[in-house]
Amino acid sequence: MTRILLLCLVLASPAVAQDEEQGIDLMSEALKLFMRGLMQEMEPAMEGMEGLLDDLSAYHPPEILPNGDIIIRRKTPVERDPDDESGEVDL
Repeated sequence: MTRILLLCLVLASPAVAQDEEQGIDLMSEALKLFMRGLMQEMEPAMEGMEGLLDDLSAYHPPEILPNGDIIIRRKTPVERDPDDESGEVDL
């Protein structure tokens, strides 16, 4: 009876543990694969959204009003071209 109990205790003990670094490497590799797959799936949607975004230089930085509203003002055509002060065109 004691031999059976001893055998059960030995078999119930944990097996030799893996190296922690190997586990971390596997987790980081799995995360890389997940992120690559996510980027591949989202790429068509992101390309479709490119047309929806205007040139961001056409807007002033966001302003927060005292009541908490956030406004983004559009620049006037005069404000958009600070490089073209002389009115000359370089060819």
